[in-house]
Amino acid sequence: MAEENITRIQLGDKELILIGTAHVSKLSAEQVKEVIERERPDSVCIELDAQRYQSVTENSKWKETDIFKVIKEKKASFLLMNLAISSFQNRLADQFGIKPGQEMIQGIESAKEIDANLVLADRNIQITFSRIWGNIGLMGKAQLLTSVFYSIFSKETISEEDLEKMKSQDTLNAVMNDFTQAFPKLKTPLIDERDQYLAQKIKEAPGNKIVAVLGAAHVPGITKEVHRDHDLEALATRPPKSKWPTIIGWALPILLVAIIAYTFYLNPAAGIDQTKSWVLWTATLGAIGAAVAFGHPLAILTAFVGGPIGALHPLLAAGWFSGLAQAYVRRPNVGDFETLSKDVFTLKGFWDNKVTRVLLVVVLTNLGTAAGNIIGGADVIRLFLKNL
Repeated sequence: MAEENITRIQLGDKELILIGTAHVSKLSAEQVKEVIERERPDSVCIELDAQRYQSVTENSKWKETDIFKVIKEKKASFLLMNLAISSFQNRLADQFGIKPGQEMIQGIESAKEIDANLVLADRNIQITFSRIWGNIGLMGKAQLLTSVFYSIFSKETISEEDLEKMKSQDTLNAVMNDFTQAFPKLKTPLIDERDQYLAQKIKEAPGNKIVAVLGAAHVPGITKEVHRDHDLEALATRPPKSKWPTIIGWALPILLVAIIAYTFYLNPAAGIDQTKSWVLWTATLGAIGAAVAFGHPLAILTAFVGGPIGALHPLLAAGWFSGLAQAYVRRPNVGDFETLSKDVFTLKGFWDNKVTRVLLVVVLTNLGTAAGNIIGGADVIRLFLKNL
């Protein structure tokens, strides 16, 4: 088999063999098998973290997901994003008749067959998302969600030629390619830091001959970074939370209440109008968000009641209440988790599956409430200025 996707690096006594793959390419999986069987390395490194390794090797693990725990731990947005990216990979895999991540699965199986050490070399995906999320601001987050979902549910098919081009990107990079061009800062946590992390893990792998199975986008960076030393602990640290979101999160509601109270002092009728406007905007748009997610009527009602509460209290979110109501009334069963990987393949499936329906209720309620808070807050200020 051709060696065009293989990079060999001599590092002291160690020989590193990097296989650049496309994550949905049957040829990549075959090449991984052929190289490992021929080279018989001491260790095989794969571009997975423990969480993704578990999802690849234990598909049934989805059945154990506690949807209430996901909501309470504020992981609904993360899980929804993860499922969305998985659906993009599944769509490609289905088109080309191969299981997503087959080259990684092949690396795992081949390592076991030759009794080599298996090294999970990638950084935890939640840490990567955390470092991305902290770099893009509120508008960036909205654009990111839009960009990811548009690319996932696009009906365009991908040619063999396009697939070969994708060997220069991994799945996450492929979905976010246009976005990283708009936000150059994202290249650091998404690609550069992962190159450094992967390089360090590969060169620290046991033995003198190491085979690494990687998305080809990382090979050039790893080839450079492997000659340097990197602090894995620092790269795996979640970014410190800025105090400003908390300060602003409390300051804006306090300011809003103060403005309404002062308006009441100046003109009680205007104060009542302010209160009505703000409550109706936050409640109505929160409820609309839940309705767009096709939430149960109880979830929509909960979003309506919880909208103003969530908008006023930074530690609470209307989406948590509506999501818990949705999960209580339409609790996902084992069948929903079993069909999850297929259901997220289409936009209709995303809305029909009870698991993703709950997540959508949480996220869209919160987005609706946030929009209502902005519009309602602007109207409060308008009425305040009018009555000065």
